[in-house]
Amino acid sequence: MSDTPLMPKATAVWLIDNTSLSFDQIAAFCGLHPLEVKGIADGDVAGGVRGIDPVSANQLTREEIEKGEADTKYRLKLSRPKTVVPNKSKKSPRYTPVSKRQNRPDAIAWMVRNHPEVSDAQIGKLLGTTKATIQSVRDRTHWNSANLTPQDPVGLGLCSQIDLDMVVKKAASKKARMDEANGVVPEDETLKPADETVQYEPEEREKKIDPSQVFANFTGSSKDDDDEDDDNY
Repeated sequence: MSDTPLMPKATAVWLIDNTSLSFDQIAAFCGLHPLEVKGIADGDVAGGVRGIDPVSANQLTREEIEKGEADTKYRLKLSRPKTVVPNKSKKSPRYTPVSKRQNRPDAIAWMVRNHPEVSDAQIGKLLGTTKATIQSVRDRTHWNSANLTPQDPVGLGLCSQIDLDMVVKKAASKKARMDEANGVVPEDETLKPADETVQYEPEEREKKIDPSQVFANFTGSSKDDDDEDDDNY
């Protein structure tokens, strides 16, 4: 962190107008030359700059100002924040042990076959490989294509199941949004015609029911039964 306030000239303007600190003290605190501070006080420098209160900005305390006003040799100290937020470091590429790097083409082949919705960039980030390698496996131009065996990258130890699930879920959501935007309806949401779901034989489809024949069958059955009874007597 810098030992000077964020806006040194604006802070110097405020200190000149609102305190009795010397030019040397203000210059030391703001990181300016004493002559520059004198020029600000005379209006020759930073004429249009509006002063900024370093106290309300938590860069200086009232106690520090009072100490400086009481002793011209005292040098003001910049207030430090109570909590320091570390800078977010850039995530480095996934490291793959040398012993497992030879298994990456097999994992790439598994991803290409089982999850075509996952982009090459996502596969590269997940497995720690390059787009060129992925493309060579995809179009079978890899030097060892004949011996590649698709294998789950989790089982090979190239990534965790959580990371794999997150990548697949993200890719599936993106594909669903694109399909929706393009008006593509998922297959499981469509209804098939009745002719495709119910199977009929060609003869049954064209056969017509004759009501008289139906009743004739019933009548014939009753007559035969009566004749059978007469023969028994």
